[in-house]
Amino acid sequence: MKHNAERLRASPPPDTGTAARPSVSAGDCGLLLVRIVFGLVMAGHGAQKLFGIFGGMGLTGTGKGFDALGYHPGKVYAVICGLSEFLGGLGLALGLFTPLAAAAVIGVMINAMVTVTAAHGLWAPEGLEYNMSIASVALAIAAIGPGRLSLDRPFRWGKGGWREAGVALGLGGAAAAVVLAI
Repeated sequence: MKHNAERLRASPPPDTGTAARPSVSAGDCGLLLVRIVFGLVMAGHGAQKLFGIFGGMGLTGTGKGFDALGYHPGKVYAVICGLSEFLGGLGLALGLFTPLAAAAVIGVMINAMVTVTAAHGLWAPEGLEYNMSIASVALAIAAIGPGRLSLDRPFRWGKGGWREAGVALGLGGAAAAVVLAI
């Protein structure tokens, strides 16, 4: 069992018998690729809402959309959603405050699932699958940890684990519950 757990780590455990610096593994590079692509796409999605770039509607247009969904005032919720996606995505891409970044993304996706996509079932074109996939990737990054090639590397939460996954899911769920209750 211990051998299997060690094989699943993004980085091999350091060799305590030598003073040589551990090399970067394929898992480290793979995790970096996932973080960068996923994180920057999420940040771009937030930038659409906040700044109206990449074909987005900006705060005014996004605010009208939030008003139509019952979030009042819509522009305030557009800012909250846009910042959560933008900062959460950047945090995941950089591997910075990873559990909090994952929580931001998870919270937005829970709201999207409850208010928009749940009524359409699981499958595309308007179902839960997309939002569920985004939330799952964010949670997995928190659980695995951002890897050796991250800004969180020197910190305890940079290793990932059950606590970090729990923080991401708990804070994301709590934030979503507060927004949905208001």
